[in-house]
This record gives sequence, structure tokens and C-alpha cells, in this order.
Amino acid sequence: MDAETAIAIANTSYTAADVDFMQGMIIHHYQAFLMSEMATLRTNNQIILDLAGRIDISQQDEINFMENWLSNMGQTIPDPSKNNQMHHHKMMGMATPEQMKQLKDSSSTDFDRMYLNLMIKHHEGAIDMVERLHEYPGSAYDPQLYEFVSDLTNDQAVEIERMNGSLIDLSDDPRANLAPGLFDAETAILNMELVASLKKPTGFFDPDNRLEKGLGDEEHDKTEDEEESPIESSASDQRRPMLSFDNTDMAFSNDLLIAGSYHGFNIYRLGQDGIPNHITSVVCPGGQGDVSVVGNLLILSVQDTRGRLDCGLQGVSPEPSEERFRGLRIFDISNPLMPIQVGAVQTCRGSHTHSVVDGPTADGKIIVYNSGTSSVRDQEEMEECFEDIPGDDRTALFRIDVIEIPISDPSQSKIIHSPTVFSDPETGVLAGLWRGGDHGDETQETEITDQCHDITVFPSAKLAAGACSGNGILFDISNPIEPKRIDDVTDTGFAYWHSATFNNDGTKILFTDEWGGGGRPRCRAWDPLDWGANAIYDIQNEKLEFRSHFKMPAPQKETENCVAHNGSIIPVPGRDIFVQAWYQGGISVIDFTDSSNPIEIAYFDRGPYLEDELIPGGFWSVYYYEGAIYGTEIQRGLDVFKLTPNNLLTANEIDAANEAYPAIGSRRFNPQQQIMMTWPAKPKVALAYLDQLLRDEIIEKETAKNI
Repeated sequence: MDAETAIAIANTSYTAADVDFMQGMIIHHYQAFLMSEMATLRTNNQIILDLAGRIDISQQDEINFMENWLSNMGQTIPDPSKNNQMHHHKMMGMATPEQMKQLKDSSSTDFDRMYLNLMIKHHEGAIDMVERLHEYPGSAYDPQLYEFVSDLTNDQAVEIERMNGSLIDLSDDPRANLAPGLFDAETAILNMELVASLKKPTGFFDPDNRLEKGLGDEEHDKTEDEEESPIESSASDQRRPMLSFDNTDMAFSNDLLIAGSYHGFNIYRLGQDGIPNHITSVVCPGGQGDVSVVGNLLILSVQDTRGRLDCGLQGVSPEPSEERFRGLRIFDISNPLMPIQVGAVQTCRGSHTHSVVDGPTADGKIIVYNSGTSSVRDQEEMEECFEDIPGDDRTALFRIDVIEIPISDPSQSKIIHSPTVFSDPETGVLAGLWRGGDHGDETQETEITDQCHDITVFPSAKLAAGACSGNGILFDISNPIEPKRIDDVTDTGFAYWHSATFNNDGTKILFTDEWGGGGRPRCRAWDPLDWGANAIYDIQNEKLEFRSHFKMPAPQKETENCVAHNGSIIPVPGRDIFVQAWYQGGISVIDFTDSSNPIEIAYFDRGPYLEDELIPGGFWSVYYYEGAIYGTEIQRGLDVFKLTPNNLLTANEIDAANEAYPAIGSRRFNPQQQIMMTWPAKPKVALAYLDQLLRDEIIEKETAKNI
């Protein structure tokens, strides 16, 4: 080997991956140039023309840079006009030949919409290419290349946000592009009325930081030379205050409404008109704040590592501490003006949510399933808490907790079992379900199944539905202490199986996907309608049979966190109707009586809090209770709605829903315990069925009059 060859071999300024990236990106950019060239003859939308002009110039400039870089490195410069080159890169967000022809044949608004959708996917592909490049050791070491790919990622992300705004402008949905504001945001509403809006009680918000805004590394006004950053990444990079005042879940008992919060909980008394009146606040930080009520006992989920036994505000040291509390708190609310903590159960992973499974039992016990989703507690705090050590089946992962609460003495509450509900029935391996990762090309990254987020029980059928991170699960809870897995399913579009709701007769389950964790904008105009959505299954012969997806259809801004979240059944006899929270995507009411064809029949939405900053918020939970719909708004407070008659839901059907009552037990509603509802033998209930026969054209109007 001569010296010149040895020197060339030792050159580490660039890698083969760098060369492949630059060659591929030239081909990628060339297609964006071709797409933008089409605009001038196919649209007069100035926003699209300006965008196409910018892309035309930028892509050509960047192609020149990449060609010069390859030339300086003595590498081959590809000819992007060759069809075979396009074929090799079709998976990088590039349009197919069929899509390019369809774009070429379109015009006006059709062209605008298709151009934006294709270009967003194209830009996403470029960002993916950069991410893949960084996976190779030594890649992008060259300073010029590193600066180029860094700028490319930022610029493409910012431009995607702008294109999302342009797609929203093309939407004819009244919920699109609403003006921002905290208490004065623009609203859109259909087949509902907002009858009350209550702000958070004093003490449950920071008066100097009402929106819980975070801070970046440098808080200053941007100069003209500074690059614009993507809204989502800017929100992710911010530091947050220790205390959180987010409103969370709700529970109802007779005329009481309990609203959970990361800061504790609030109790409201419902008037005859259903309007809540705030009567009590309990400050006890620790998140998550999910609540349930059984008799005079209130159960509260606590997950954060800052939670304290004494409900103090100061938090807890990261080191093992006897002062830390993570698990279930139990309060006596027999006097709702003076709640008293009467029990507490420490758990290994805290309590993200919980489900009242059974009780009061004959021996005076309440059985609760606890779902912990946080980090495993240090063994110095609880000796029975083991992390995920290969080969050690004592791990706190891959389990749920079964907790027993003695009603006569809640201080004796304890974990009585932690079944490994995800294990392989043949091998006994604890990780017996989804192991995490994607499902193939252009599928979702789905979380590993080592926990359940929500478990919803349906006592009358002795069934439970588990939304368990990587799987949807149907459980047999004939023995509530030892739940048995009957069936489990996956979905290539689900990132995180979040919650589950049965229909009223327990023959269907609606699962939700919390893509993005709830704090990210995932209802943008270009987001897939089967990602961050609902999945509807029929239960047939103890098997879950997939029928359809549903996602709130209105495009949302980058400043609005939006994804499927908590809801409940509206008990209209003869129909399956579901009201649901979508964070800042608002509220949606859907009819899934036909499991394969769910339709939206009502909605409410507000604009974002701020015009150019993502503040996580919106509706956490929306539940129907005795004639009204109640929604906990994370930043604002509590909203109350009533349904209004329309051609998809008549006054008789609304009245009949108001007449529904639990088939067993007292008047109450717990989020993860579904009691079958029934109806009295009253004329308005019969008239609701009659309206359905007329709507479905099963009978004639004259026949209905005679009836």
C-alpha cells in the first residue's frame, strides 16, 4: 500500500452513510422541485404559489450544495431525473408515480390540498432520512454536512407547521382555525349547548402563571438572524414548575361531583338543574388525581415521585425517603365539607389510574385494580419492589395490583395480589404480549405491554377491558382477585392503548390510542385518521373482532394538543352513543350503533390558548351524568353541556337518556366501572324507540301517528 492510499483510508471526515445520504437527498429534493413546478399552471392560491416558489428556490440551492459536497469528496453525483432513482427512494416520503400523475391532473383547491399533503409527507421523509443518518457511527462529522442536516431538520419541521396551517385554511369544518384565548377563545358547537363554565377554584392555579407556561434555556426576544423553531419541539424543550394544577378525571355520587387534579381534588354539589356549585377543595399534590367513589369513601390515584405522606407542597428528595407517597389515598367524604384521609396504600409504580372492581362485598370489602405506569420505586422505600432484571420474575413490571379496602377500617387497606396478566400461558414468560416497536413499514411505534393504563370493568358480565400500552385485552373477572386474559389484540396504528369503554350491554368495546402522550398536537390536517384514534371491537364468542376506527375529523393547529382521551356512554335506549374528550380538539359525540360505521352527531371546540405557543390543555375527561355532560378542562376549569334535539338525536331520545338509571346499586358514576343502565316503562322511552324506527325508515309516519 502506498502512502497516498494509506492516507485516504485513514480519512474519517466523512462516512459511506454520509455519501448515501447526500446522493439520496438529491433525488428526494428533485421530486419536491418537480411538484412545486406544477403550481403556477394549476392554482391561483397565492399562499400555495408563494410556498411552491420558496421550495423551488431552496431545493435547487440545496441540490447545488449537495452536488458540490459530493464532488469535493470525489463521489458520484446521481442524475435524479432517472426513473429508477425515484423508485429506490419511494419509501422516504416520496410520492408514487400514480400520485404525481394525480397531482398533475388536478387543479384549484384539489391541487392545493393534494400538494400540501404530499409535500408534508415529503418533508417528513427528509427528516426521517436525517434521523437514520445519525444512527450510523461517525456520520455527519463533517462540519458543513452537520450544519446542513441540522438546518434541514429545523427548516422542514417549521415548513410542515406552516403547511398544516394552510390545510386548515382549506377545511370547511367550523372547528378549524378558531381564534385563541384562555377564557375568550372562539368556539364552534353543534347539537349541544354550553350551559355553564366554571373557572378553577382559588388555590388550584398559579395567579402569576395561569397557563403553567414553561421556560426555555434563554428567555428573550428573537433577533431577525435567529432561526424560527418548530412549535412542538420548543414546547418539549421547556422547563416546567414543580407544582402542576392540571384538572384530571371525575367521579359522581348522588348529587356530588368530584374533580381530580394533580394538586388534589375539588368537590361540587349539583343543583336541580345539574349546575355544579363548588363546596370543598383538598390540596394534596402528587398527580395523577384519578378519582372513584364507593359509599362514603373517595379513592384517589397518586403517581408522582414528589407525592408526600403529609400532602405537603415541598416535594421529596430523589433519594429514598420515608416521606414519599405513591399509590392510593382513601378519604372519608361522609361530610363532603370536611374530607378526612382514612387510608393509604403504597405501591411500587404509584397509581396512574384505578378501577373499582367489586364491593361492597358481603364481608364489607372493596376490591380495586391499580394500574401503575411510572418508574419502579427504590427497594429502600419498599423492599418488595424489583425493577426489570433479566430472569427475575419478582419484577414490578408486567403486573397490575389488586387492592382490598375494608370499609369498616380503610387504614388496613393493602395489596392482596399482583397478578402477571400479560404472561405467556405456555412458557410462563412475563412479557407474553407486545414487546414494543413498530409493526413494519409505515406503521406506528407501539409501546411494550408491561402495564395497563386503564382497566374498565363491566361487573354484570364479569368482564373487564384493559387498555394496556401495547395491547387491548379482554379479561374474565369471575374471580376478581385473579383476572384471566380471554383475548388480546394489537393495532398497527396504535402508539399507546390508553382507555376502554363498553357499550351499555357489554357487547362492544371502544379502545382509545393516546399517540403523543396527550401533550402533543396529533390532530393536524395531515395526521393519519387511524392514529391517535378510537378502535371499535365487537365481542363475539369471547373474541375481540375489529370493526372500525374513528377520529375527531376537524384539523387542529400545532398549538393544540389533541388525541383520543376519556369519555362515557350516553344511555340512549336502542343506540350506542359515546361522548369523548380530545384535549384541545374539544368534545365529540359519536354514534357507534353500527360498529363498522361510526358517525359524529355533535361537537364542541375552542381555539388554542395562545397563537404561537403550545400549552397542553383542553378536555381531560367528558362524562354524561343524569342529563348533562360534564367536562374537566385542564387549564380553565369545569364545563357543563346539554344535548339539543336534531335530526340525528331527537328530543325523545335525549329525554329517555335522562331517565336511565343503574340496573344495580346506587346513583353513581366511576370512570372505570361500567354499570349497565336501564330505563323505566314510561311513554318518553317508548317514543325514543319510535323515533328510531322512523329515522331508519322501518315504519311510515302514518303508522307512527297511529301508535
